[in-house]
Amino acid sequence: MITGTELLQALPVAVYTTDAQGRITFFNEAAAELWGHRPELGTSQWCGSWRLYWPDGRPLPHDECPMAVTLKEGRPVRGLEAIAERPDGTRVRFLPFPTPLRDASGELAGAINLLMDVSDRHEASLQSARLAAIVETSDDAIVSKTLEGRITSWNAGARRIFGYDASEIVGRSIKKIIPPELHGEEDDLLAKLRQGERIDHYETVRLAKDGRRLDMSLTVSPLRDRFGRVIGASKIGRDITERKQAEKLQSTLTNELVHRVKNTLATVQAIASQSLLRAKTPADFVTGFSGRVQALAKAHTLLTKTLIQGTDVMALVNEQVLLGGSGDNRISCSGPALVLGPQETLHLGLILHELATNARKFGSLSTPQGRVTVSWQLRTNGGRDLLLFWKESGGPVVSPPATTGFGSVLIQQTLRSHAGEASLQYEPKGFACEIRLPIETAAINLGLPTTDVPAKPVLQDGQRRGLIGKRILLIEDEPLVSMDMESVLSTAGCVVCGPAGNIDEARRLTNEGEYDAALLDANLGGHPVDEIAELLRQRDCAFAFVTGYGREALPPGFRHVPLLGKPYSPDQLLTTVELLLGSGAELMDQQQKSHKIEAQSASKAPPLA
Repeated sequence: MITGTELLQALPVAVYTTDAQGRITFFNEAAAELWGHRPELGTSQWCGSWRLYWPDGRPLPHDECPMAVTLKEGRPVRGLEAIAERPDGTRVRFLPFPTPLRDASGELAGAINLLMDVSDRHEASLQSARLAAIVETSDDAIVSKTLEGRITSWNAGARRIFGYDASEIVGRSIKKIIPPELHGEEDDLLAKLRQGERIDHYETVRLAKDGRRLDMSLTVSPLRDRFGRVIGASKIGRDITERKQAEKLQSTLTNELVHRVKNTLATVQAIASQSLLRAKTPADFVTGFSGRVQALAKAHTLLTKTLIQGTDVMALVNEQVLLGGSGDNRISCSGPALVLGPQETLHLGLILHELATNARKFGSLSTPQGRVTVSWQLRTNGGRDLLLFWKESGGPVVSPPATTGFGSVLIQQTLRSHAGEASLQYEPKGFACEIRLPIETAAINLGLPTTDVPAKPVLQDGQRRGLIGKRILLIEDEPLVSMDMESVLSTAGCVVCGPAGNIDEARRLTNEGEYDAALLDANLGGHPVDEIAELLRQRDCAFAFVTGYGREALPPGFRHVPLLGKPYSPDQLLTTVELLLGSGAELMDQQQKSHKIEAQSASKAPPLA
């Protein structure tokens, strides 16, 4: 028969007994292991521990330990945790359960004490508290949920990111913060968790309480019970909305840089083409081309100083008319401080260059006594218009030119692309020009005329049989580029509708015009052209984008449309148009012969070069 002592000795829990005076009368091996030594029976009192401490680290005298209290007061003591130090210096946290023992008469005969080692439990509690503190103070959203998708915990980071208090969201479906179109993604994730599959880190979109869509980076970890079964999941979500916006901005800026570079190259290409087309001699071409490229460079230099934000009109006049100095007293300038946008700066810079170059070669500045007055003002009447007045006097006698020169066309078409206008006046006493340039978006329809289709087209040099008489809608905001495109298309036998240089004019021509195909700039004055592309699609009109941007910058839903990248050659332009028209005719000789310009009569003032 097993005795009580044998039973206590076999227990895996530390147990010892004392007499009524607290002297230890028995301890089992588990107690000796917990104490780290074997106390002397009948001598050691109250407890076998080498030293005792309260949980906060204060020394605990043996005669004040829970066993001593039980013997002195004759009652069980519960819930008092203590720390025992072994002779080797190691410590163990334990929970005592001292209970008084009484004889048959009810007198106190001693006590029995059971010591539970709670070191592991205490460490786990500390670890749990640390983790809870980390979870609660984390800037990231940390959320747990069941395998059915019901939210079971919600930290302060989740409250900050999504806007819901824990009381509003715990117990609700996780789909409350998931966009409807992504509910299938959550269903797939839960299905994988039920099957014990690993969930890789991923990026997705979630909904805040106020309806904002947030870009999130998620990490999902399965939650398991003590048997290793998956019972839910923990999600750590980091709000990466700002990072995504920064990436998008960087991509936009990169695309904008590429667009500006290619647009500038296309402009230089157009300057070269148009200058050659109208040059009398190679020397005239070199002079005209170099001057225009330098004018473009000066405008870019002014923009660079303001980080492409804009340029003051006076600075632009100083660079293009006074040539960077103020020593020519034949030129007077006056007007208010007025800042132009980047595109307006480039275009007005080229206009002023043409006016100043013509004045120096043929006008008032070609003589010592000549004078040029440049003045401008801001008119606000349903919009904001720059009114610029150029007036020459004291120079050679002026009469209207017999032909239209490059400068005149550039001025008119540049202003037309901005919904502006110019009045060129060839008075005997001197040339004058009045310019109106909107410097904010102005809905002005100019009613641009289009050329009629010839009744009997005749094949000329540079024409292609498949293009003769075909009406091509041209939508381009860069005046020089549109001039060059119009020249190439017209020489090939096409009839150009437009060009349109702004959204309003593009909308009008798209809705009202008759055309066989269209060439559409992917960006008009900083505005997207989704609306114009959709109008062309509704009219079943084949069209191509002409842009310096890549295909990824095209309007969504139109990235399959043919794209002609800037800069391009005349052959690439015409081949694109033939593709749109579905022409199967053999391609003609691509070289275009130079157009000879008739010498101007001495009695006629030369056109703006």
